[in-house]
Amino acid sequence: MKVLSVVGARPQLVKLAPIAAAFAGTPHQHVIVHTGQHYDADLSDVFFTGLGIPDPDIHLGVGSGSHGAQTGAVLAAMDKVLEGERPDWVLVYGDTNSTVAGALSAVKMHLPVAHLEAGLRSFNRRMPEEHNRVLTDHCADLLLAPTEEAVRHLANEGLSDRTRLAGDVMVDICLRVRDAVLAGKHPAPALPEGIDPERPFLLATLHRPDNTDDPARLASIIESLAALPVPVALLAHPRLITRADEHGVELAQGSVRVGRPLPYAGLVAAVMASVGVVTDSGGLQKEAFLLDRACTTIRPETEWVETLEGSWNVLVPDPHTMPVSEWAKIATRPAPEAPHGAPYGDGTAAERVVKLLEEAHTP
Repeated sequence: MKVLSVVGARPQLVKLAPIAAAFAGTPHQHVIVHTGQHYDADLSDVFFTGLGIPDPDIHLGVGSGSHGAQTGAVLAAMDKVLEGERPDWVLVYGDTNSTVAGALSAVKMHLPVAHLEAGLRSFNRRMPEEHNRVLTDHCADLLLAPTEEAVRHLANEGLSDRTRLAGDVMVDICLRVRDAVLAGKHPAPALPEGIDPERPFLLATLHRPDNTDDPARLASIIESLAALPVPVALLAHPRLITRADEHGVELAQGSVRVGRPLPYAGLVAAVMASVGVVTDSGGLQKEAFLLDRACTTIRPETEWVETLEGSWNVLVPDPHTMPVSEWAKIATRPAPEAPHGAPYGDGTAAERVVKLLEEAHTP
């Protein structure tokens, strides 16, 4: 069996790590195509070296651009790749422009498509990720759902016959890296200047268009972070830096200390060193949950509804609309004492994904 993985953004590279490891122990051929959607070394290259992922077999180098331009560039480039490779499965990951473009290219060439992390829904049609995941699910042949909730979403859309519960491969890699960090196998994370890892601090990321594209909203979110009573280590995504520069918003103010995105092991170590997380990232919400840290999400909704149980994750759509004391109480709350269970699986999802691909493969 020949499986071609299409990846291009940081969250996909993290998910690729356990999948690549699972394929390495089989006779199957696994071809990795990197679209280059994230071309910044902090968001791409470092993940290959840090997570032990084999170098990409093919690099498309599409780079940045509008959603339409980026999706179109991946779609056009993938046609030639798929003509040459003719895989038994095209495996696409998550909900980025690379995801939907890879799926569409394969479908139009009558190649079977499997969607890893299928069935997630925010029900927010303003999110480009929501368009990507819904379109991909409805054109894919095999839907690899991470949770029971995702399985229910797919059933509600009439896709039960293509759906399989695979578990969440992010658990595989997160727990593996957590254990390595605890064993001292990774250096201390490069936190922003002014952050003392021995003293309480919050870890923060911000990158979604709804939070960064409007100058007033971005300014108000940064002001809310700046007003918190503990230092905030803001790992600044290139998109955030670009928008802040365009809008004239100063990121480093008040409690906020600005640093660069971290390699995955560094991110895991930073979450573990922190007293909590503030983010609009879907992946970081779940990583905080898996690492037993309270998370505050600056969005009106989340795809990972399981994290909301027991207040492990709290949604705060507009922190600047509430009193500073109330906002600070939420953002700096301690992790809940009650255990959160394992709604995302036991850390063996990647092996199950390979098995499900084998079972669905028709030579």
